[in-house]
Amino acid sequence: MVDVHVVSAFSKDNAGGNKSGLVFDRPDLTSVQKMAIAKELGYAETAFITESKLADFRLEYFTPTEEVPLCGHATIATFAFLNLTNKLSKSDYTIETKSGILSMKIDTDGIVFMEQNVPTYSNTLTSDSFNKCLDTNSIDSKLPIQIVSTGLRDILLPVSSSKTLQELKPDFKAMTALSKEQNVVGVHAFSLEESESKITAICRNFAPLYDIDEESATGTSNCALACYLFKYVEKKSQYIFEQGYNLNNPSRIVVNLTTHDDVIDGVFVGGYGYLVEDKLVLV
Repeated sequence: MVDVHVVSAFSKDNAGGNKSGLVFDRPDLTSVQKMAIAKELGYAETAFITESKLADFRLEYFTPTEEVPLCGHATIATFAFLNLTNKLSKSDYTIETKSGILSMKIDTDGIVFMEQNVPTYSNTLTSDSFNKCLDTNSIDSKLPIQIVSTGLRDILLPVSSSKTLQELKPDFKAMTALSKEQNVVGVHAFSLEESESKITAICRNFAPLYDIDEESATGTSNCALACYLFKYVEKKSQYIFEQGYNLNNPSRIVVNLTTHDDVIDGVFVGGYGYLVEDKLVLV
């Protein structure tokens, strides 16, 4: 039997967010067993946390079908849980992942931040690329459609209003083909908020190529979006995004940027988390 903690990361007001399974201190588990646990839990990713000789912790991430090098929400969930259970004694940590050694920061109010790569801006697409995917009248023509990455490539798709965003009905088969063609994880659609709230944009994330039609909170995609907005809309040190409303799982993702001479030299994604349940899984 394996002890599993189910924690939701990027939560809003201690609800919603994106759930992940966490397994601590089980270096004896094989990759096949880890995948079986991830499949049993049924979440997009499950993290396995063990000791590291290179960093404070070693994290491995498994989907129900494969191991992946990195997962933002599972990492945020890990440190949110450690913080909630009073197992952290400092504000800065490092983690060993298959994507390299990354930095973690825990803010004084308990929000967990994870380091991402600095952005790479790739090719732009025309709205015609989405002819088979969705109603192209929904696209905001004042902003570019562009592939941006802070670790994972996503197509950033500006939408004209939050109402239009909510009403999007993608053709996931066509979106899968587009994702393959452009070598991206998926499409991160967003609508800018013009109210006086602190929220920068409302988002929806589609990754049907990876059997995730829609996800309630995506750290890497929103990091890419923050860097995109820094370049095209407004240069800020912090961006706040909300996601998951169409899944009845409202999530809040905070992205902090550090810059020098208007060049981004640091990207951190952050959020809160809460314990959903503890369970035992038979392997």
